[in-house]
Amino acid sequence: MVGKVAEATVLTRRTVAAILKGIRKDKFDMYKNNPEEFISKVTRLIKEQKATMIVDHISYDQLEGKYESDIFTAEKHTTIDKAFKAEKHIQPYVFTDGNADKSVERKFAEDLDGAAEVCVYAKLPKGFSIPTPVGNYSPDWAIAFNEGTVKHIFFVAETKGTMESLQLRPIEKAKIMCARRLFNEISTDNVVYHDVDSYKTLLNIMPTIEKKCINN
Repeated sequence: MVGKVAEATVLTRRTVAAILKGIRKDKFDMYKNNPEEFISKVTRLIKEQKATMIVDHISYDQLEGKYESDIFTAEKHTTIDKAFKAEKHIQPYVFTDGNADKSVERKFAEDLDGAAEVCVYAKLPKGFSIPTPVGNYSPDWAIAFNEGTVKHIFFVAETKGTMESLQLRPIEKAKIMCARRLFNEISTDNVVYHDVDSYKTLLNIMPTIEKKCINN
C-alpha cells in the first residue's frame, strides 16, 4: 500500500507512511474491506493537498519555442454530425466537449458566433497545453474582439459549468491557478486570460479587465 501510494503521488515512502499514520483507525480499517478503493481515495486526497500547496510557489519562464498553425488540424474528429457549424471560427466546424446540444461549450460557441463584437475565435486543441505540477492544463478558447466595440483583446478563456470554486476539484482549481499565474506574467494590453462560465460572464468582466490593463 505504501509503495503504490508513494508511486502515484510522487512522494517518498517515509512521507506516505507518516501521512497514513495520521488517519483515524476507523477510516484506516476501510482498507481491509476494499484495498484498491482505499488506495485510490488516499492517493486522490494527497494529490489534491499537494496541488493547493504547490500553486503558491509556481513560476514560469518564457521560452523561444512556438506552436505551429497545424496544431488546429492535428486532432482527428469522427463525430461531425454533432459538431457546431460556425461562421467566425477559424475552422468550419467546432467540436465541443460533452453533449453537443446541451454542453456549456456548445452554448459558448453559439454565443461567440452570434456576437457582433467577436472578430474570430478558436476552440483550442488539447495539444495546446500548459505544464503544471499536477498535470497539463489546456485552456478552451482564443477570442479576438473587433476593435472599438469591446476592446481589441485576445482572450484565452476557460469555460466551466460553474464558477463556484467549491464545485471544482482541488486539482482542477490548482491547474486554473497555475494558468492564471502564467498569463499574469505574459499578459499585455492585447493578451488576457480569464476563466468564465458563459459569454455573458465574459462580457461582464471586460470593463474590469480593461481598467486593469490601462492601470498597468
